[in-house]
Amino acid sequence: MASAKKFLDVVKNHADRIYIIHYSSQSLYDAEAGALSPRITSVVVRHYTTAQTRSFATHIVAEYLGVAWDDIDSRYDDIERELLTQFYDFARDRRENYWVHWNMRNITFGFEHLEHRFRVLTKKEPPSIPVEVRHNLNDILKSRYGADYAADPRMPSLMDLNGPRVQGFLTGKEESDAFKAKEFIRMNASTISKVGFFSFVISSMVSGKLKTASRGLLNFVDRLLESRNARLLAIFAAFMGVVVGAIQLVLWF
Repeated sequence: MASAKKFLDVVKNHADRIYIIHYSSQSLYDAEAGALSPRITSVVVRHYTTAQTRSFATHIVAEYLGVAWDDIDSRYDDIERELLTQFYDFARDRRENYWVHWNMRNITFGFEHLEHRFRVLTKKEPPSIPVEVRHNLNDILKSRYGADYAADPRMPSLMDLNGPRVQGFLTGKEESDAFKAKEFIRMNASTISKVGFFSFVISSMVSGKLKTASRGLLNFVDRLLESRNARLLAIFAAFMGVVVGAIQLVLWF
């Protein structure tokens, strides 16, 4: 499991090198598009410190290629090939940075799935993102707050704990239905909302303001430090430290 302490050190010292990634795809159980592995419909990357977000999405690429809406079904291969080519062109020179993701760890859903689809469609090797720089946010949260930090499914549960569900969010079933309806804009909007939420989780974890369902000591301390009384107590303690220091200095001389 990823170490929360190690990751927080990365955020503290190399925040400008963090990229947050998520993607949407055809459901594993959908066969309408004729692909043996699920098609990629969008990949979204967000730079943590600037919040600049890049979308590599079916509807954007179809427009770029001049593919009419009614022709998307027959041109899926061309569109997905260009989508993944654009993504890997973007990622190539950023591979050695830090890539934060949510459970993207195998061929079913993960970096390996993106790589596989690229190989299938281009017959080339992708510029792979090294395993060593991939940070699974779900594992980091488990490491810091315990496995009970949110109920399953953890992503929407954590959203609910920290405010209203982010606008545009779709569940896996809803994304599958959106793919069947060719609602690629909705799928991309959902992916954008998720990387935005991951960024919020990181910054809230750093500041100690992330709300979780955990009952551990660390979570209790984080909640305690959010209170106004705790902040006032900290200010008072700092003031008294200055006063005591001044008295000691006078007595010394």
